[in-house]
Amino acid sequence: MTYIVTDPCVKCKFMDCVEVCPVDCFYEGENFLVINPDECIDCGVCEPECPVDAIKADTEDEPDGKWLEINSKYSRTWPNISVKGTPPADREEFEREEGKFEKYFSEKPGDGK
Repeated sequence: MTYIVTDPCVKCKFMDCVEVCPVDCFYEGENFLVINPDECIDCGVCEPECPVDAIKADTEDEPDGKWLEINSKYSRTWPNISVKGTPPADREEFEREEGKFEKYFSEKPGDGK
């Protein structure tokens, strides 16, 4: 088992999860975070830290493995982060919205700071 980041993170990117990760397996996109499933040690400390409940065990993924695939793909190209950055200023406008990935997801890498 590994943990994955899902739809609620898009356009919110709070990054509270990043600071508690003991193995620094988070990677930053322009408006989304992902977890590298090969680096995740399945400790689960990140899951309760997410204020929008975006982090799930891969056993809770969609039947087609959508989120595991997305986390795997982008963790290979986006910069690794280990320190909480500044979340988007407009994040509260998107916190409760559903289906954000299809509407807003950006493949661009984040700053990685």
